[in-house]
Amino acid sequence: MKQLSRTIEDRKLAGVCGGLGKYFGVDPTVVRIAAIVLFFPFSLLIVSLYLIGVFLMPNEGDVRGL
Repeated sequence: MKQLSRTIEDRKLAGVCGGLGKYFGVDPTVVRIAAIVLFFPFSLLIVSLYLIGVFLMPNEGDVRGL
């Protein structure tokens, strides 16, 4: 079962984009570019979603199976 988590190895800032890329099976660079492109028209939304991801997504090593 896949679990959403922030990456440790592919971390540029906090690992949120790397974790999203790994979860959805796309290159994390694509997720980062999409976040940058969407930042200009939706800056407050993108920053808010990123911060929510930082606080709600566990680090990759902290994920435990239930």
